[in-house]
Amino acid sequence: MARPVRITPPAWLTAGLKPAPAPIPWAAVARASVALSVPLAVGLATGQPAYGALVSMGALSGVIGDTADAYRMRVFNIAVPQAFGALGVTLGTLVFDEGWLAVAVLTLVALVSGMISSIGAVASVSGLLLLLNAVVGAGLPMPDPWWKAPVLLVLGGLFVLLLTLLGWPMRRAAPEREAVAATYRTVAELYEATGTAAYDEKRQAVTASLNQSYDLVLARRARQHGRAAPLVRILAQLNVVIPLVEAAPAAHLRAQLLGPLPPAVPAAVRGLADAVEEGRTGAPVLDLPVPERPAERAVDHALRHAAAVVHKADPDPYNVDDRLGRPAALRIRARRAARAVLLSEASWRYGLRLALCVGLAQALVSLIPVPRSYWVALTVTFVMKPDFGSVFSRAVLRAAGTAAGLVLAALVLSEVPRGWWDVPVMVVLAALIPAFSAKGYAFQTAAITPVILLLSDTLNHQGFDLVLPRLYDSLIGCGIALVAGYLLWPESWHVRIGDRLSDAVADTAAYVERAFAADSPDQGGRARARRKLYRDLSTVRSEFQRALTEPPPTGARAAAWWPLVVAVERIVDATTAARIRVDHGAPAPDPAEVAAVRRELRELADGLRGTDTLVEVRAELPGDESGVLAPLRQEVSAARAIAGPDLR
Repeated sequence: MARPVRITPPAWLTAGLKPAPAPIPWAAVARASVALSVPLAVGLATGQPAYGALVSMGALSGVIGDTADAYRMRVFNIAVPQAFGALGVTLGTLVFDEGWLAVAVLTLVALVSGMISSIGAVASVSGLLLLLNAVVGAGLPMPDPWWKAPVLLVLGGLFVLLLTLLGWPMRRAAPEREAVAATYRTVAELYEATGTAAYDEKRQAVTASLNQSYDLVLARRARQHGRAAPLVRILAQLNVVIPLVEAAPAAHLRAQLLGPLPPAVPAAVRGLADAVEEGRTGAPVLDLPVPERPAERAVDHALRHAAAVVHKADPDPYNVDDRLGRPAALRIRARRAARAVLLSEASWRYGLRLALCVGLAQALVSLIPVPRSYWVALTVTFVMKPDFGSVFSRAVLRAAGTAAGLVLAALVLSEVPRGWWDVPVMVVLAALIPAFSAKGYAFQTAAITPVILLLSDTLNHQGFDLVLPRLYDSLIGCGIALVAGYLLWPESWHVRIGDRLSDAVADTAAYVERAFAADSPDQGGRARARRKLYRDLSTVRSEFQRALTEPPPTGARAAAWWPLVVAVERIVDATTAARIRVDHGAPAPDPAEVAAVRRELRELADGLRGTDTLVEVRAELPGDESGVLAPLRQEVSAARAIAGPDLR
């Protein structure tokens, strides 16, 4: 008897419905509860509940935008988007109930919002708030005169900023120091994983941690033109992580042949992490085994160098380089950003997609009477954020999250009387936003939905009657985003994955050439090239992971290409391991052997560019089987066995 067939939804459809294993940010939970409930209480106490609701709306934007760790970055992440949000609600208020004029203005705002979103993280949130508040201002009646709504919304954002900065006097550099200490701990876990199948996963964690630490430290340094001693020390401690990371691939190869590293090695790295976090100085004490092989000497040398720098109270401020390059001056970055926005095809394409969707949503609202239908354009705005994830998966998750949030909102609106009971309810609902946001987009949507509905009800007094229209509006908005923002744009579902990966492979070939160039002793340049390459590969990995959540054929194609992403990362690791072994006593490889590897990588890059189909290629890479390049040749051959140029 045949077994019954179990019908289960595909993984690409349900991936976002699984909560991410992220810890609850308790400080953010407390901050959100205070920031959203206090304005409501003040509004009720002064007899102006609508004003309190608007301040809470501004605070909600600040809570959502407070995603950084370093205090200076948090100032920018909260304050700058608030200015754009104030502009957005002003424009929306001026065209409230103006029919087709509102359609035209919101479409233009959507175009600008989409284009500036390509600049960076702060610009992305700013563009989001610009459009969101314009939609809200055009869809909800705001108090007169016109300037009151933007002022109240900005007050809410500034209240969040004030709560955020309460700890600044006591924790000025603590976020940067904690981030660098966390990077050391990920390196310790990497050394523990050498020789095991967990090594690749731990290496990716190190890359992500290094990216975060350098972003924090260099962003702060860009605004401190002097060489302040605490900042110089943090940067020096971060820089000496690089030799430890570079020695790890060689240690991994050694562990595969001879067994795991002595426990003293990761223990020593954890000791350095504690010293960084606690700010300890003094003579370092290291109990390390005597190194015998090139890989062991590389690890020993990197550890002792790191220990000397970490425990040094006053590093030389003029002998501390920025391994990723110091950020350019603000005016130069602003000019580059403006040029990128105005001349980038991708910027215009996304701006036009967003404008089309928002224009359709607002036009639909103007033609068909839908109560409080600003929610349609609001849904489109949230879904059409490509830097937040796949448009398709976000539409599905938005619908699921909204449905879950509406269940909670229905309970609140039907059972809780309006008035002072709103304050304790908001305390609980606001706390759910940062707690659920860490779990995934659907969970964040489920937490934000009842908060927005409760604040909307304070402005409009619709009560339970808001619930079902909001569900219909969300489904309509998701439908518009899927059709006009996804299906009508072939690049959305015919992703040219090979183009992105081929650039990384070409950069890998250049890195191999630079690593073994006889006339290039610039170790700092090699380190910067390697860091940039790993950062680029991390971006490629993120894009592939995003593509995996797309429906076929994009998701299936990304899954087929995924082993090649891993293979390229291993090639970079093998190159670094070979270079480190040469630096610590192993014989240098034959230049002809290096040229053969570089040639194979360039052929692989050319073959990947512009193709959608993987073609297996058997590459013969003869060489010294006991030489330092033997593992690299194996990784290159494995990559060519996955894909290469179609010469048939």
